[in-house]
Amino acid sequence: MSADSRRVEVHPGKEAVVEFDPSLTFECVDDCTWCCHHGVLLYEPDLLELADCANLAETTTSFRGEDFVRQEHKDREDHVDENGQACFFLRDDGLCSLHAESDWKPTRCSVFPLAVTVEDGDIHVDVRESAHEHCEGLDVSERRVVEHLDAFLPAVLWDLDDPETRREL
Repeated sequence: MSADSRRVEVHPGKEAVVEFDPSLTFECVDDCTWCCHHGVLLYEPDLLELADCANLAETTTSFRGEDFVRQEHKDREDHVDENGQACFFLRDDGLCSLHAESDWKPTRCSVFPLAVTVEDGDIHVDVRESAHEHCEGLDVSERRVVEHLDAFLPAVLWDLDDPETRREL
């Protein structure tokens, strides 16, 4: 644990080592769908939950033995990858159909713009490097991330064999 890190209880009995500035704020910004152009890793509990909301054969793909939300071509000029692809669930109005219509989102989506790593059995959380360049919601509100870690880090992360978020489609 570095000198700048500190342990924070996120859920009862579940701590994370915070490695970002505690004054950091975050709030999603309208029309910023940068996070939606990443392939969304689905941990097993997410896959089971998604099965209640969508047809898995239509909406997911497997890559290197892990399940992801499928990406598809979007008629948007921004916040898509270099091939014009984004998350299957990104609607034309820039909202996530899972979040807007089912009031649910995969764990990986909750974690954005943060990144989770594991060191010596502890969950460490920091801001994704690419978020500093692309995420428009950093430091635009009064909502301090460290005070709302339970919204970013679902309790299921502590139950997973590998909660690291660096894996991408």
